[in-house]
Amino acid sequence: MPAIYLSGNFGDARCEPWAGAPSQLATARDQGLPYAPICDGLLYLRNQSSGSKTTLERTTDFLRDHVWKGEQVVRFVRDNFFKDSALEISKVLAVDGTGQLADGPVPALIDGAVEDRYVITALHGFALQGTKPGQMTVGLWYPVVDMPDVFVSAIQPKAISSSILRGPGTTNGLDSVESRATDYFVAFDLDKFELGYAVGTDHPGLGWSPRPPASMHVGGMPGPDGVNTMKPLVRLGMVNPTLTDRTIATFTAGFKRSHGAFKYGDYASINFGMHYGFIEQGVVLSKLQPHLSTLYVLNDGTIDMKTWTEADNALLPEIKFARQNGVPLLELDPVTGLGVPGDRVTQWGAGNWSGSAEADLRTLRAGACVQESGGKRFLIYGYFSAATPSVMARTFQGYACDYAMLLDMNALEHTYLALYVRRGGDVHIEHLIPGMSAVDKTASNGGLIPRFLGFPDNRDLFYLMRREE
Repeated sequence: MPAIYLSGNFGDARCEPWAGAPSQLATARDQGLPYAPICDGLLYLRNQSSGSKTTLERTTDFLRDHVWKGEQVVRFVRDNFFKDSALEISKVLAVDGTGQLADGPVPALIDGAVEDRYVITALHGFALQGTKPGQMTVGLWYPVVDMPDVFVSAIQPKAISSSILRGPGTTNGLDSVESRATDYFVAFDLDKFELGYAVGTDHPGLGWSPRPPASMHVGGMPGPDGVNTMKPLVRLGMVNPTLTDRTIATFTAGFKRSHGAFKYGDYASINFGMHYGFIEQGVVLSKLQPHLSTLYVLNDGTIDMKTWTEADNALLPEIKFARQNGVPLLELDPVTGLGVPGDRVTQWGAGNWSGSAEADLRTLRAGACVQESGGKRFLIYGYFSAATPSVMARTFQGYACDYAMLLDMNALEHTYLALYVRRGGDVHIEHLIPGMSAVDKTASNGGLIPRFLGFPDNRDLFYLMRREE
């Protein structure tokens, strides 16, 4: 076989990884590392690995896969024993209008003057500038210490301006729990960061979801896209090690395939049940479906969100990464140019919002939106400790987002977000919620090995990297 010729800032190199006995390829394969170095570390061989799972996830997977009516058991336990388990209600401490108003995203729209906004206790895991530890003024943005161009905000939805809570758009009213629950938001300046996406070692799968009716399953097809495996491609659930020095954040991307399709409503009976699509490194692993919220990245680095249409398939040759997750929380109103709640926000089945069997939609949820203001664009990740789709839509609307979508829900590992802060020559892992550190692993020296960076995970992920000059 011909040699591989490499050229870069290291100079020129020639490599024959298949030569010798054993060859470099055979040695790298036998190491079992997810990314095994070859050619003096200039290339990596991707080896299939088992992704990490928490005890909770292993238990629920066992029940679903091996116990009769296991999904009903999981739902019963979740709805009765973990109800509002992540709920955070902050104390109101004082009135203090300090925060980031000049360079960060637009503050949340709240009635009254900025200096009259109240301060609440905050239990996130970030070090912030401009405020005392554990305190934040509602709706304002604070820069993260030693991490330029990243900002954090906290709010209780009851504080959002009445002009937002009462319209435009149709939503359900806030209940007494979600209105006073504390929610956190992390904003990334899109002029400064690139976005990447990687599927997990197991999720999302490519086979059929059990949610659509049996009539949607085509005999002889192992999945809605005609396949049920990515082989010979390798799925690893982690960031490529050549990119980790630029990676500043990771977060869980979306639903498993089993939950990523429609069981009720009109979408359950078209396009094989509308399984959520995804693309990694330009490879269409599962078709992008019309009508679904889509977070995508183009080859030129453009990052955007939209409700996919058939006409958008013309973009496919330009798409590097994409992930769909249900129907929109917010959509852009072409008349006003503002974000308004999607037309299925109040529809449990037709919106595939999940929650309990009784259509109680309030649970721990994560979502994302895009905010544009003053010529700047921000990708905003939202963590809602106890929320329905309605309160998510109104809150993102209050933060002046023009589009918003659901990501995942129900557990800290499914709403995981971590920042990697370079400080004093070390990398510090700062979690959105301190309990998220339980998903990481502990090294022999007691330090944390970060999920998605230090080992493969069974779930898919988004990662943000600082743009190179």
